[in-house]
Amino acid sequence: MTMEADFVIVGAGSAGCAMAYRLAEAGQSVLVIEHGGTDAGPFIQMPAALSYPMNMKRYDWGFQSEPEPHLNNRRLAVPRGKVIGGSSSINGMVYVRGHARDFDHWRDQGADGWGYADVLPYFRRMEQSHGGQDGWRGTDGPLHVTRGPRKNPLFHAFVEAGRQAGYGVTDDYNGERQEGFGPMEQTVYRGQRWSAANAYLRPALKRPNCSLIRAFARRVVIENGRAVGVEVARGGGTEVIRARRDVVLAASSINSPKLLMLSGIGPAAHLAEQGIPVLADRPGVGANLQDHLELYIQMAASQPISLFKYWNLWGKALIGAQWLFTGKGLGASNQFESAGFIRSRAGIDYPDIQFHFLPIAVRYDGKIAAEGHGFQAHVGPMRSPSRGAVSLRSSDPMADPLIRFNYMSDPQDWWEFRQCIRLTREIFAQEAFKPFVKHEIQPGAAVQSDAELDDFIRAHAESAYHPCGTCRMGRADDPLAVVDPQARVIGVDGLRVADSSIFPRITNGNLNAPSIMVGEKVSDHLLGRDPLPADNREPWVHPAWEVAQR
Repeated sequence: MTMEADFVIVGAGSAGCAMAYRLAEAGQSVLVIEHGGTDAGPFIQMPAALSYPMNMKRYDWGFQSEPEPHLNNRRLAVPRGKVIGGSSSINGMVYVRGHARDFDHWRDQGADGWGYADVLPYFRRMEQSHGGQDGWRGTDGPLHVTRGPRKNPLFHAFVEAGRQAGYGVTDDYNGERQEGFGPMEQTVYRGQRWSAANAYLRPALKRPNCSLIRAFARRVVIENGRAVGVEVARGGGTEVIRARRDVVLAASSINSPKLLMLSGIGPAAHLAEQGIPVLADRPGVGANLQDHLELYIQMAASQPISLFKYWNLWGKALIGAQWLFTGKGLGASNQFESAGFIRSRAGIDYPDIQFHFLPIAVRYDGKIAAEGHGFQAHVGPMRSPSRGAVSLRSSDPMADPLIRFNYMSDPQDWWEFRQCIRLTREIFAQEAFKPFVKHEIQPGAAVQSDAELDDFIRAHAESAYHPCGTCRMGRADDPLAVVDPQARVIGVDGLRVADSSIFPRITNGNLNAPSIMVGEKVSDHLLGRDPLPADNREPWVHPAWEVAQR
């Protein structure tokens, strides 16, 4: 018996779960193919345990970049969720829509119908905002968006220091005004990670017309120029899962271009090298790879105020037990509870630097700073001009793709990163931090000149894990576009891509929110519906942006 449905979605991640929910709700039959397993258990569901799942083979594809020539030839980790919920089940749960200008840029680059006025109604449809700005935020969507309790005084010191340094304060960076310092939002609800699996997939699977298939997608099956199904490996054999209407790739900015190339869609010369017959020569497949890099600016604390006191077996057991039995306490937050968005210089009309503030000095992989009590700001530029690519290592579907980000390949990157460090130091030097700062751990007070800062950046810049752009959306006559503004793969019928790979340019902040929005909007395109009516409200832009940095 051939398994078939109206729509076959590859990938139960942020966008895939949203599409499954909307398509099933509309009465269409949906099959979702996911290679990863269950998201049950405290490592994923407890927000404070976020450093564990992205470092566990069970939940992560385990990709690494090729050696990065401008970062001392380091290979950087590229975690992608291999689990129900995809990367929304292993991420830091930070919720940032992006700036209005990001989406206007998409539209101006050829993604017609994806300007801020067009996407704002979809952000509202997906959200259930707890504490967001009226009118700008959704109130009855599947995705709960909350704020941490901000009980630690360091969270307030960070926002106050931003204000003292001359920046604005914003109570909702996902509302009218992104620029400034204020509370950070998280996809946490009732003390639990509110992943795309919890928000969208579980309700969808309760319907008789939506099913989840555990299998490894090998390629898209294309007959006479039309995608008709997906070849998968499962149970020791291969089979084809057929789509009556569309196949939708929502497999991530790493795996979606890989699947297109394995299916004969991509740069013709590269496919020929791998011995893959070319069905559609699309040089943009795998190109335009972008990401956010960040540094941790770490300070030692002069009093035992940070979360370091819990960074031991007993402390972690205590937090875990409290969370397990009550759903409350420190385990119920990702600990990213204050944020900042600023501009690096005058003449830039919207923020190009993001801060995540954390009341402990620790790395994503869980390695603690040697100094004990401390705190840190994660800081990095938002719109690097550097571009990389994803390509095939071989024609074997089981082989990991080649991932080359080409980080820091543009001189602008270096200027922006130095500026990030200097502006962060200035914030930590404000009066609000006087009671808490002992000294700078990293980079360290001795690191001051451009050359010294550059050495530090080379050695310590880390990915913020926001890869995107590898199946860029654009007009159908754009030779480097991979999908058109309805997310249809150009040159093949019945095939779409809907995940962060279709972003023409990376958005301001973390990518889970815009990835889910893509799933929401593309589901209307799949259903042949008119898009939600545009909303032309104007975002806040600094009135003196041309002459003032703050």
